[in-house]
Amino acid sequence: MKLALFLGCVIPTEQYAYEVSVREVFPKLGIELIDIKGASCCGCPLRGINALGWAYLSARDLALAEKMNLDVLTLCNSCHLSFFEIKNLFDEKPEVKDKINLLLEKEGLRYDGNVKVKHVLDVLHDDVGVDKIAKAVKRPLKGLNFAAHYGCHALMPSGTGRIDDSCNPHKLEALIEALGAQSEDYLERLDCCGGLAATAAEKMVAKMAWSKLKAVQDHGFDGMTTLCPFCTKMFDAKQEVIKKVVGDETVSLPVLYYVQLLGLAMGIKEEKLGLDLNLSPVDRLFEKLEGANGK
Repeated sequence: MKLALFLGCVIPTEQYAYEVSVREVFPKLGIELIDIKGASCCGCPLRGINALGWAYLSARDLALAEKMNLDVLTLCNSCHLSFFEIKNLFDEKPEVKDKINLLLEKEGLRYDGNVKVKHVLDVLHDDVGVDKIAKAVKRPLKGLNFAAHYGCHALMPSGTGRIDDSCNPHKLEALIEALGAQSEDYLERLDCCGGLAATAAEKMVAKMAWSKLKAVQDHGFDGMTTLCPFCTKMFDAKQEVIKKVVGDETVSLPVLYYVQLLGLAMGIKEEKLGLDLNLSPVDRLFEKLEGANGK
């Protein structure tokens, strides 16, 4: 299986661990990743400011993938949302599609809407499959209980863009359990991380993220696993800042990408998964994992 890898903006500039872990794990599952040369921002941050700019950037990235004749793998929830919404817009308003294609002609590009957009969860759960992932496990994560965090934009695209049931998703939990771990339901499962509002309302967003981190910790989970770079940026990279803003030093929760968790269960070394780049206390998980496996 070959896929055009779209990294977006946050992953290659801040969330390096996500890219590192995906490039390490996916080939071992039989997926060849081909970089999209010349790819830019998906345009999501522009959508409320300049709709034409958003449409152009999203369509341009998809046109580059169409030129490669490959479906697109998105790792970011917001990029996934942007790409699906542009497909919906062009279906509803072909005149906008024609206008964008006139602009794309200057680069020798055209977007016809033939490329499929796949979220990382689509690929792992639907294409690779839970059974194959379970068979790839060499180091079961037995005795560990992880809170699943989907992120808002993974469940918000209209129509077929949703990667799971928007009110009661289950795919991430199934993938966690395939690794030998537990993933129990919890009341705050679908709460927002607040990430996209961080620059406009820092204190409010810090309280939102803290509220979820504290809830997950109070429920007794060993850690949280995520799918989105914006969410991980809030829960992992900004955990110490959030504690200081809110004034609560008791929150201390390991947060990591599901692909990192998968890599650990596959027996891949921590440094090859970028776990040394995580800023939350993920070392605590290594100690529990070694104890569970008798090492």
